[in-house]
Amino acid sequence: MKPTDEPQWLVLARELQAIAQSGLTYADGSPFDRERYEAVRDIAVRMMAMGTGQPAPQIADLFAAQRGYATPKATVRGAVFDARGRILLVREVLDHGRWTLPGGWADVNLSPIENTVKEVREESGYIVRATRLAAVWDRARHPHPPGPFSCYTLCFLCELLGGEPTLSVETSEIGWFARDEIPADLSLGRVLHQQIDMMFDYAASPDLPTYCD
Repeated sequence: MKPTDEPQWLVLARELQAIAQSGLTYADGSPFDRERYEAVRDIAVRMMAMGTGQPAPQIADLFAAQRGYATPKATVRGAVFDARGRILLVREVLDHGRWTLPGGWADVNLSPIENTVKEVREESGYIVRATRLAAVWDRARHPHPPGPFSCYTLCFLCELLGGEPTLSVETSEIGWFARDEIPADLSLGRVLHQQIDMMFDYAASPDLPTYCD
């Protein structure tokens, strides 16, 4: 197993939350088992609150809303390049207008490719075709800010087919950037500079194998 870039308290709190969530799912109605798993979840809440400084009741509500066997969440990102070799970035409203690759949480009933095409269109106005899976990033293996849940990001190279720049409720600006022009104010919870830089390598060298953590 590759080491993570996350603090140990976060790794342990997330693991306790997953144990509690899965345990409550399969507790078979035993009140004693449920009490034990709820106690484990409470420990995870307190650890997360101590580590992040966020209010414990808010974290407790977030954890209590999770149902079923605990698995990693999935997001998609599209790496779209224009004829000049520039990459498409959008300003994310929910992160104070910081730049990111277009994308988001994967919706149910859509394939990873369909999700990526949809997200690019909704966030930028451009119509694309996803041509290949370039990378699968495990959030914990990269220096993102701490997050409460395990998460995988699937990043696809995309061919630009048409459309025009169109803002949405999620984005406040749309831009194309050369490799040496990537903005410093990235939405680091969504994408890192080195990940964007990696996509330039994949656009230039189609035979590179898919990167996977």
